[in-house]
Amino acid sequence: MRVVLAEDLFLLREGLCTLLTAHGFTVAAAVASGPELRRALAEEELDVAVVDVRLPPTFTDEGLQAALEARRSRPGLPVLVLSQHVEQLYARELLADGTGGVGYLLKDRVLGAAEFVDAVRRVADGGTAMDPEVVARLLGGRRRDDPLATLTPREREVLALMAEGYSNAAVAARLFVSESAVGKHSASIFAKLGITASDETNRRVLAVLAYLNGTPRA
Repeated sequence: MRVVLAEDLFLLREGLCTLLTAHGFTVAAAVASGPELRRALAEEELDVAVVDVRLPPTFTDEGLQAALEARRSRPGLPVLVLSQHVEQLYARELLADGTGGVGYLLKDRVLGAAEFVDAVRRVADGGTAMDPEVVARLLGGRRRDDPLATLTPREREVLALMAEGYSNAAVAARLFVSESAVGKHSASIFAKLGITASDETNRRVLAVLAYLNGTPRA
């Protein structure tokens, strides 16, 4: 699995490269600036991009802007954001096209190598990996007419855990309910959001994207 990594701090960049390589990834490019990231995303064959939001030369939003540009030219390109801050506007934009393969982790809340590697693999496979703090910030300020308002409190709990990347079994364990109960909640969530079964889409990912975007997708 080939990774393009963008991180301006040398020690962190080298540490991430070592970690990814040790877990079987190939680091196709490890860059430190926005222009370098744009070139790498355009030129390299990759399965997932791991990017910081704020990169040289201006330390504003170069990393995420480069990732967004790459996803526009390569729809569905898996992107995992690794940042110190919750950039709500950009996180919503990253999720806005409705394709899977997205994640947003906060650097100081990643507690172990296994957690990080699992998130990279999950995003590369088309899933989601969202830090709970990011989820909480994105859910602020919902409109009263939001279709997601029809979800029960338990359904919102289930969907929030889905957004963090938990499987049905893991959701059941965290909520102290049976896996079959989670399955029933999931079916109800899909029905309320108007997400139908299809061989071409992943209902779980679509529901998570609807949850984070505030717009259900059929």
